[in-house]
Amino acid sequence: MRDADAVVVTSPARTGAGVTLEVRTRLFQIPAFTETIVVTAWDPPSGLSIEHGPPVRGQGEWSLTPIRAGTRFTWVEDVELDAPVLGWLLTACYAPVLGILLRRSMHGLRASIIGRGPDRG
Repeated sequence: MRDADAVVVTSPARTGAGVTLEVRTRLFQIPAFTETIVVTAWDPPSGLSIEHGPPVRGQGEWSLTPIRAGTRFTWVEDVELDAPVLGWLLTACYAPVLGILLRRSMHGLRASIIGRGPDRG
């Protein structure tokens, strides 16, 4: 994710369920917030689940599924902004921005994988 300015592992473990991360995020090149992420499920090579901490709350999941043409990558996020009074309004405003950020991340991931993949000549 190009918007992740810094990712720091804050737990003693560096892999597996229970790993915690601090992720500093920029929105459109402007420092925005730092959130805590906890790995809640770790199933290499097929899946990873996380829980977002403040100021974003919710879960995310990455999964890899074999298909005839290769592998399908699925990325699901169910998040909202953690703001007691105006959380619903902030989340509604943030949703289109998050959609843009996730699409950009998916395009970047796809380009990276294609750039490193086998030559199908």
